[in-house]
Amino acid sequence: MTEGPLSGVLVADFSRILAGPYATMLLADLGADVVKVEGPQGDDTRTWTPPARGEVSTYYLGVNRGKRSIALDLRDEGDARLARELARRADVLVENFRPGGLAKYGLDYAAVSSGNPGVVYASISGFGSGAGARVPGYDLMVQAMSGLMSLTGEPDGPPYRAGISVFDVMAGNHAVIGVLAALRHRDTTGQGQHVEVNLMSSALTGLVNQSSAYVAGDVVPFRMGNAHPSVFPYEPLPTADHDLIVAAANDGQFRKLCEVLGIPEVAADPRFARNADRTARREELRPILVERLVTRPADEWFALLVDAGVPSGPINTIDGGFAVAERFGLEPVVVVGEGERAVPTTRHPIRFSETPAGYRLPPPELDEHGAELRKWLEGGSHA
Repeated sequence: MTEGPLSGVLVADFSRILAGPYATMLLADLGADVVKVEGPQGDDTRTWTPPARGEVSTYYLGVNRGKRSIALDLRDEGDARLARELARRADVLVENFRPGGLAKYGLDYAAVSSGNPGVVYASISGFGSGAGARVPGYDLMVQAMSGLMSLTGEPDGPPYRAGISVFDVMAGNHAVIGVLAALRHRDTTGQGQHVEVNLMSSALTGLVNQSSAYVAGDVVPFRMGNAHPSVFPYEPLPTADHDLIVAAANDGQFRKLCEVLGIPEVAADPRFARNADRTARREELRPILVERLVTRPADEWFALLVDAGVPSGPINTIDGGFAVAERFGLEPVVVVGEGERAVPTTRHPIRFSETPAGYRLPPPELDEHGAELRKWLEGGSHA
């Protein structure tokens, strides 16, 4: 197999739960050698069940492929010394302890960089290392405190969380971006640096148009169910059997939509000619579109609209999403490991023409590689 673009990069992974492990898994896919440092009880997500594959949480399996595990009790000076030695050798260190939490073990950025000035040290927190440092950082809290939940749900209903830990994943991606940029800087200057990511900042930038509505337009957005505040139609609409997502986001797409629906005159109507008009008069326009859509089932409309270049799609369950990806040739599932250790997992999202992602190791058992890593850190053979 072609070596990945990060081949030769050693990552000391002192993170747990989701944001950090997701980031280090992506780095492992790209060829980095990731050593996952766990406490004696292991990563919390090992026990987050159901669901499970055998006796192992599928949550843990989903974000920990490609890594080697060593269990170290940082309260034990011998283990803490090995952890410091790993940090000294690492190109990258990723941690998501509460800010300042690693200082007592000599594993904070100041201590690590003093012995390893080229290290890229990535810290992931909930609310940064300033006044918010004392607040625990869980995704659900950030969904609530950032304003996302105020945007999710029906207008007259309660706020809802997203169906995944969206800001953990976003912060993990931001951590990877920060690490790669810092490695590029180090390649040029030889100097490492401290990369800080927090879920709250990831949330506020990830709210994109809703954030901009507030900071640039002084507008506080509100819940609109599945509707879009600035575009119509851009939501589920009923058909003869199931709702169908229709996303005619510009005037040309709307004209094509009307042609497929057999109502070209609606696109020419001055009331609906421009997106701003359609958005302002959505309650007038929606029943006109629905009157046509309910004459055929969703699958038929989907085929017709896609052929005409109108964005649309069915509302699937997760199995349906994987089925669509398979049909489109995206090969969404790869198997990592062999025999009893073989685990189906979701393919890395980025494709490279020359240095493809690799899937070398299944998610490790707790301390699976502890003996070889201890020998290496204590000065023995290469690990």
